Amino acid sequence: MKRTGKKTATDRNFVVALSRGLDVLRAFEPHDGLLGNQEIAARTNLPKPTVSRLTYTLTKLGYLTPVPRFEKYQLAPAAMALGYAALANLGVRHLSEPFREEMMRTTGGAVAVGGRDRHSMIYFGQSRGSETVGVQLDVGSRVPIATSAMGRAYFWALDDEDRAEVSRILREHYGSRWPKMRDGLERSGETVAKYGFAISVGDWHDDIGAAGVALKLNDGTGPYAFNCGAPAFRFTEERLINDIGPRLLAMVRNIEAALGGLMPQSKKDASKKLKSGGKVARVAEGIR
Repeated sequence: MKRTGKKTATDRNFVVALSRGLDVLRAFEPHDGLLGNQEIAARTNLPKPTVSRLTYTLTKLGYLTPVPRFEKYQLAPAAMALGYAALANLGVRHLSEPFREEMMRTTGGAVAVGGRDRHSMIYFGQSRGSETVGVQLDVGSRVPIATSAMGRAYFWALDDEDRAEVSRILREHYGSRWPKMRDGLERSGETVAKYGFAISVGDWHDDIGAAGVALKLNDGTGPYAFNCGAPAFRFTEERLINDIGPRLLAMVRNIEAALGGLMPQSKKDASKKLKSGGKVARVAEGIR
């Protein structure tokens, strides 16, 4: 995990100690279980003595639970309560559930909604059926912005200033790997401009194909992004472009309408766009 940008060092309102404490909590990922100070230090790039003081403090505050037998820690209920409170406040998660469930049944793909956390997108809603055994992601899972369909859709929904800031964060995180990832991200912008959705076939994971669509709301929150993915042999590039992407795009636009955003597509219009073999040429505004 990379440290925050240099400009925060000169920001008098920025509390470095709080930032570092939150970095320690961020170090815990789904399915991690226990982490020791050394593992946390490696993930946060913080000195081990600093990590030791932070884990001690977070333990006293009830956010970490020590496991003396292994000299490690796990997230305590107080930390998990913050996450559940955040989920409860995300109306888009609850309202989108029936849309996601219908999309999952119709396409056989796993459908998720997520938001950005630094250089990743984090799932806060997931609909997955028996046909998506190859997509083992749950609420709290992360996918990279640069190579995933969800991340790419989110990236191109940002305004120029925010996109430049995210690009800086990605460049710092990936280092020498960034130029190749940047090229793929820029190509995805052409797909978004042409069709209104992003795709990823083997870019993030060799065996996964997915489409992604951003959701922008009038209340200033977000943007968020949805994806629909499945094993790549089922969700080929052709199917993503001609079928899955247009379906996902229609779903997200209807969610926006339900949340007070854009007008929903009529069933008649949607059916025309979703006919087998039909292609959608839709220009997404405001991505450059």
